[in-house]
Amino acid sequence: MNQREGDYVPIRDLENVQLGMFDKPLPCFGCGIGWFSLLLGFVFPLMWYFSAILYFGKYYNKDPRERSGLAACAIAAIVFTIAAVIALLVYLL
Repeated sequence: MNQREGDYVPIRDLENVQLGMFDKPLPCFGCGIGWFSLLLGFVFPLMWYFSAILYFGKYYNKDPRERSGLAACAIAAIVFTIAAVIALLVYLL
C-alpha cells in the first residue's frame, strides 16, 4: 500500500460508479440552471420558457439536482402564459 501516515484514503465503491458523479457544484453560482432561471425570469420571463424546454427535454437526466428548479420554471411559464392570456382578453373586451 502506498499510504503515508495521516493521509486520508478515498473510498471507492466498485458497484456504484456514479457515487462521485455529483460532487461538482452546480452551474450558475451553485444554485443550478433552473433556480437561476426562475429568479432571472421575474425580470426576463423568456427564461422560464427556456427552462421549461430544458425540463420537458429531460435535461435533468444529466444531473438530477436540476429537476426541481426546472420544474418550478415550467410551472412559472404556465402561470405566466395563463395570466398573459387573461390580461389580453380583459384588455380586448
